[in-house]
Amino acid sequence: MRLRNITGSREVISLSPYVIREEMQPECAGRWKEIFGRNVPIFIEAGMGKGKFIHTMAKLHPEISYVGIEKYSSVLLRAVSKMEQEELPNLKFLRMDAEGIGEVFAPGEVDRIYLNFSDPWPKDRHAKRRLPSREFLARFARIIKPEGRLEFKTDNRALFDFALEELQTSPAWELERFTFDLHNDRELMQGNVMTEYEEKFSAMGNPICKYILVRKPG
Repeated sequence: MRLRNITGSREVISLSPYVIREEMQPECAGRWKEIFGRNVPIFIEAGMGKGKFIHTMAKLHPEISYVGIEKYSSVLLRAVSKMEQEELPNLKFLRMDAEGIGEVFAPGEVDRIYLNFSDPWPKDRHAKRRLPSREFLARFARIIKPEGRLEFKTDNRALFDFALEELQTSPAWELERFTFDLHNDRELMQGNVMTEYEEKFSAMGNPICKYILVRKPG
């Protein structure tokens, strides 16, 4: 059975204490430090999948609050299961389409954004749905603080080339670092936490691409 089609997953998620209920999401904007009960940086992952990356990051960095965003209930269910096995107080989940990210985070509220192995949406007519597209970069630029960072990883070279091209039309961002072969880049591999896809594709010998963007002031 495909993960996106597990019967009853949405109902289970709606009752989870780790997931912000959909009707409460609009009230979150500007209140995330209050929600977590502490004044620390907010890091988010858009399109977190089964949650391995963000759960690991939250465990390694208890001094940071993390929010994982996932569109598909049946995929998010796996992340919820991880939290049930090992609860972390500095991690919350949102079941939502990332297009609405500006409705749940206030301008400048986010310190860092992670995009990991995002859906490539290969058809040209779907380009604006790609998370590193100019449309999404504009959305991300509104919620991240000046000098905040956005990190993007993928094994899809065509998607990565597209992402680099989109930066030419995204004046809010500056390219700090990039590589076409992350696992052979000693500096960028420091502290690298792999996702499920990264483990799978790197084991197959696929090079992993990564860039780091910095939000320009103003």
